Amino acid sequence: MMSSTLRTLMAGYQITYFIFISSLLVHTHSADNIYSAEMPQTVTALTGSCVQIPCTFNISNFEDKRKTAKSIYGIWLKNKSQFADEDSFIAFNSSKNIIRGFSDVQMTGNLSESNCTTVFYNIMMNHSDSYYFRLEMEPNVFRATFNPSTDVSRKTVRINVRDSPQPPELKPNDLKVMEETTVNLICSAEAPCPKQPPTISWSNIPESAHITTQLQEKPDKNQSVFSYMTFKASYKDHRRNISCTATYPRNTPVASTVETIVMLRVLFPPKGTCVIITPSVGTNVTLTCKSRASPSNDLNYTWYKHGEEKPIAWGMKINLTKTQNQIGSYHCIAQNKYGKQSSEEAQCAVKGQSGLSHLVIYGCTGGLLAFVLLSAVFFYYMRTKASRQAHVIGSDQAEDKNRDTTAIYTNNATAISKNDEKKETDELHYGEIDFSKLQTGHKTREHSNNGPETEYSELQVTERKKQINSAQKMDELYAQVQKK
Repeated sequence: MMSSTLRTLMAGYQITYFIFISSLLVHTHSADNIYSAEMPQTVTALTGSCVQIPCTFNISNFEDKRKTAKSIYGIWLKNKSQFADEDSFIAFNSSKNIIRGFSDVQMTGNLSESNCTTVFYNIMMNHSDSYYFRLEMEPNVFRATFNPSTDVSRKTVRINVRDSPQPPELKPNDLKVMEETTVNLICSAEAPCPKQPPTISWSNIPESAHITTQLQEKPDKNQSVFSYMTFKASYKDHRRNISCTATYPRNTPVASTVETIVMLRVLFPPKGTCVIITPSVGTNVTLTCKSRASPSNDLNYTWYKHGEEKPIAWGMKINLTKTQNQIGSYHCIAQNKYGKQSSEEAQCAVKGQSGLSHLVIYGCTGGLLAFVLLSAVFFYYMRTKASRQAHVIGSDQAEDKNRDTTAIYTNNATAISKNDEKKETDELHYGEIDFSKLQTGHKTREHSNNGPETEYSELQVTERKKQINSAQKMDELYAQVQKK
């Protein structure tokens, strides 16, 4: 009884020991063959261009295996991961330089450095599929296909082929900034074919913009072209549509061009506040307060009249009619949550109908009086000017007449002396001449004791021309008296 029990216990220990040893061996074998690969789950290719699949792998004790192996090969399988399956499609096999379904395939990565990056050229639409990477280290050191269906740590990649590229990505896509702040805008375009990367251009950008562009690798190992633009936001750039354009070269007659647009929204207080009067003068006038601000939906307007401290109205527009009978200067203040601004004062002439009539009457009367006054001044000036000219002319003519008259009266005096030789005892009298009477039209007479009476005609001055003749005659009379 005891012996049978011992035999049973011994048998149990043996089985347990065997299971332990077996599990240890299995675990050691599995640990010796742990492997994984890192590659993007999806890459997007453009027809007529190439596509690069970034790929790295990790194998336990790889350095020891690499030293043991005489050669390392990389294989890409399409659609299925079973290498030995008759239906499996080998797109590329570096061991035999097999290329199927592609014009060219190049493994740019160094397999000895755990890099399996591969470039597929001249991509066509039928190349869209899942691709599996397989590594073989010969002779019989390591052979495995990195298949995600058996282990989540092992990955594969899917190539999606498109006729047109994806539009570039703009960040931030909601570009709302404060005035005078520095803005950093990033435009990125995928570069599935690094040997033919897209070119990025900007349009409708602010004047202060500074741009730098470079090719970079993203966290998923794919590459993209990044263009960075920096500028200072101005209120003048509000609602500016900034566009980023990516141009993809490919083996087709026409390159592919795609763009992305983002609207720049700048937040700023009111700018350019002013008052617009329509019409400028009249019986019904509308005053409008104009201002530019962002945001504009919460813009408030307050109206003031010159000389009054309290506001007279609120709102964008105010109406002044003839019943109000208001004349004065008005200004408005525009305000949003970022600040406020006051307009310049605007002179508004608004009168009722009667007041307007009085203004017209007063204006006409004043204009008539001004016309009469100017006319009087003009005639006075012309008369004075003519009088001065007449005086100058009269003086010149008087000098000439004096010379002629002297000669004439000299001859007359000689004749008179011959006729009056018998009257030597007669006394000579000089007549008295009143020049003021000559100018006013009175008669002047000259008497002699024995001689005949000399009478001079009356001089009547009615015009400026007669004044000149009067002056000449006075000179002649004076000369006759002197001779007598």
